[in-house]
Amino acid sequence: MPQIGIILGSDSDLPKIRQCPEILDKFGVSFEIIFSSAHRTPEQTKEWVESARSRGIKVIIAAAGGAAHLPGVCAAHTTLPIVGIPIESPVSGGLDSILSIIQMPSGIPVAAMPAGKAGGANSALFALSILSVSDSSIAEKLAAYREEMKTEIKKKNDLLNEKGYKEYIDSLGVKK
Repeated sequence: MPQIGIILGSDSDLPKIRQCPEILDKFGVSFEIIFSSAHRTPEQTKEWVESARSRGIKVIIAAAGGAAHLPGVCAAHTTLPIVGIPIESPVSGGLDSILSIIQMPSGIPVAAMPAGKAGGANSALFALSILSVSDSSIAEKLAAYREEMKTEIKKKNDLLNEKGYKEYIDSLGVKK
């Protein structure tokens, strides 16, 4: 039974948040994904959100760009936690989507993640943090994930000290 629901305003949003389902897979947490628009398929969106709790969903991740109403519409139809991912747009790099998501009226909260690649990753990690309150195995996996990040940074520092900054930059393939 899925614990996290991911709703995307468009199929073109999925590649932009791909780290979200990848991280959930890595943690072994079940989820479901649906494409549904706040504007083009409002009834489908409402039905999916309103039935989420009965399907075992504990957190909803909603990704949308432009006007980015989808996270707010989801929040209007459930008391489950909603995590909004603003999708980057060519107009303003996602700032329009970010502002739309964070400007929810008092009483209808939506957590807002950054636009871009980090939004997909952070939304999954935030949803896992919510689940970890009542699931110690997820809490342990989150702690291990953070330890892995520390280990990777230490390895990079060791390599930097070994090679020097010029050779390290060259090894990254960064152009001058």
